[in-house]
Amino acid sequence: MNTRAASGLERGDRRFGLMLTAPGLAVLFLVIIFPLLFALITSFFDYTLINPNHDTFVGLDNYQEVLDEEYILTSLWVTLKFVLASVMIEFAIGFSVALALNSVTRFKNFYYLILLAPLLINPVVVGLLWRMILHTELGIANYAISLMNIDPVNWLGNANAAFWTVVMVDIWHQFSFMAILLLAGLASLPREPYEAARVDGASSFSCFIHITLPLMRPVIIVALLLRFVFAIKTFDIVFIMTKGGPGTATDIISYFIYRAAFFGLDIGRASAMSIALLLIVLALTIYLYRYMTSLR
Repeated sequence: MNTRAASGLERGDRRFGLMLTAPGLAVLFLVIIFPLLFALITSFFDYTLINPNHDTFVGLDNYQEVLDEEYILTSLWVTLKFVLASVMIEFAIGFSVALALNSVTRFKNFYYLILLAPLLINPVVVGLLWRMILHTELGIANYAISLMNIDPVNWLGNANAAFWTVVMVDIWHQFSFMAILLLAGLASLPREPYEAARVDGASSFSCFIHITLPLMRPVIIVALLLRFVFAIKTFDIVFIMTKGGPGTATDIISYFIYRAAFFGLDIGRASAMSIALLLIVLALTIYLYRYMTSLR
């Protein structure tokens, strides 16, 4: 009897737990799973905004068109450069700031407020703000450098300058995310290894190389993984500031897909590119996750 009662209670707990999680699972399906399934199915059909239906099955033709796309390799190369440049510089600045704040004892909350301020601003607002600051004729940036007798810079109209300008704006907006994650990791490190190293006469640099970096490796990998994924998905800043230009200088893959969908009106081809990008991101995520777990 006790066993039956226990199993009945267990079934009741399961039903109650399912009732509690059902709304969240339904929202998850509607917000994430359904769009993914729709994009996957659409990628196999000739689905356009002019003819928005799944009547014509084309199989892998959309994927073949993506491979034959004239500027797809250029867009992937721009995306790769953007991701590596922004994430690596953000990591260097973020780690430096985290190390500095970890040793600060006074006014920490004030420094946190300054650090988090850019991250709290919407990316669209960030793009508009920097577009005004970097305006060729009316922007404060060119006015400031003119005071030093430097010629005005066409920040968003020159191909090379536009790319690094977008990278700089993304760093300004996102490096605090990296700094906060790394600072949390530094705050959780045990103190005993440092105390033992100081007793043995180790320098601060030796402690950083032989203690801090090895202990921080899992946190560093998580921070890099998250920023890599977010950087690949960057869209707002490029859309507001340059719209992929000048030419293809800032035509990262997310904006390339947007143009295929809403300028070319070809939702099927855009869905194929989206699924391919998702597979690339998943492969990168799985690789970094396995690497991270192997360090434990």
